[in-house]
Amino acid sequence: MTEENGAPGADGQEPSRRDFIYIAAGGVAAVGGGLVAWPFIDQMNPAADTLALGSIRVDVSVVPVGSEITVMWRGGPVFIRHRTEEEIAEARAVELDALPDEDARNDNLPAGVPGTDANRVLRPEFLIVKGNCTHLGCVPLGLAANTGDYDGWYCPCHGSHYDTSARIRRGPAPENLPVPDYYFETETTVKIGLSPDEASNSGWAVS
Repeated sequence: MTEENGAPGADGQEPSRRDFIYIAAGGVAAVGGGLVAWPFIDQMNPAADTLALGSIRVDVSVVPVGSEITVMWRGGPVFIRHRTEEEIAEARAVELDALPDEDARNDNLPAGVPGTDANRVLRPEFLIVKGNCTHLGCVPLGLAANTGDYDGWYCPCHGSHYDTSARIRRGPAPENLPVPDYYFETETTVKIGLSPDEASNSGWAVS
């Protein structure tokens, strides 16, 4: 018996025209299903107004000079320290080549900016940093417990020491504590977590 023209199928028989139509129809259905599903998948991406809900406002007037508070933002701790003149001077006296990590690690500035104290604060008296050790994510101790060898923060898990600008100085942590997006809405209110428009007008500049 003579078979229809075409390449042999997996069972040794040549596919019929009907088989080809079934295969083509299945492919079109798969593509069509993807196109229908895409708008629903895309809706799961956060919109700008949703991202704005990830910001918090903090009244820093409640933080006396020489003390600090910890606030929660996006599921993690943020340290806010009201630094003394001595702490500011100590941070600014450090030479870059003395730092294990010479990057500012500041979300408000371009990557690779030098890690001077001036590039890590918007106002010298207030240092605001994310509060997870850059080694394994533990929460370092601060003024209330143990500031370590450099008067900043100390992570007792594996012995990382941070200075008064929250830069790593000794221990296994590879990077400085990062500075989150923030700016001062008023003299005493800081907003952590910015929209793109706010970020472009936040007052940050490379020093």
